[in-house]
Amino acid sequence: MKNIAIITARGGSKRIPKKNIKEFCGKPIIAYSIEAAINSGIFDEVMVSTDSEEIAEVAKKYGAKVPFLRSEATSNDFATTRDVLIEVLDEYKKRGQEFGIMTCIYPTAPFVTAAKLKNAVELLMDSDADSLMPVVAYGFPPQRAMVVRDGFLEYQYPEHKNTRSQDLEPIYHDCGQFYVYKTDVFTGKVQGSGKQIPLNMPEEETQDIDNMSDWVIAEIKYQRFIENK
Repeated sequence: MKNIAIITARGGSKRIPKKNIKEFCGKPIIAYSIEAAINSGIFDEVMVSTDSEEIAEVAKKYGAKVPFLRSEATSNDFATTRDVLIEVLDEYKKRGQEFGIMTCIYPTAPFVTAAKLKNAVELLMDSDADSLMPVVAYGFPPQRAMVVRDGFLEYQYPEHKNTRSQDLEPIYHDCGQFYVYKTDVFTGKVQGSGKQIPLNMPEEETQDIDNMSDWVIAEIKYQRFIENK
């Protein structure tokens, strides 16, 4: 069963210009995703899906394949990640290549490592689930959240007003790094179980990067991450 890593890197970022190839701790941020995928040794194909010739050149420099550019339909603001992935799989199928496992990796995910990717793919392959998502626990329990109503603070969930934090069920969110799918289920070729398994990530190894403040925080966290490896 062949495995493919698809790194989704559209051009035209507005909040952080050239975000996907902007230098992050010494090299283009997309390089971290590419190198992690290649070094994992678990993928038969590591490719970048992009609509940008500039991103394509950087991607190829760091070892990824860019056998085709995105179509106009998957390059606009309304295209979903699923649209992009389906297009990639269809294009490879036309070229006589099909894959059993597909891993979608974000181009701005410097905390992704070869070991994490290898572990994730193996976990999914050994399970009866259809997909795997890396998640991180909320740093503060959402059950103790507060809201402002008529100018006054209130507990959103008053039943947990006096509940100890350690007695509350942990709640997780997507940490926005990568996803692993059984391809036949993802494309609808076969019916799946509907199950998704988690890969728990430590908070210090996750960071959304949506603006320049996030970028600065991510670089600080990444430097600590490297020091502690």
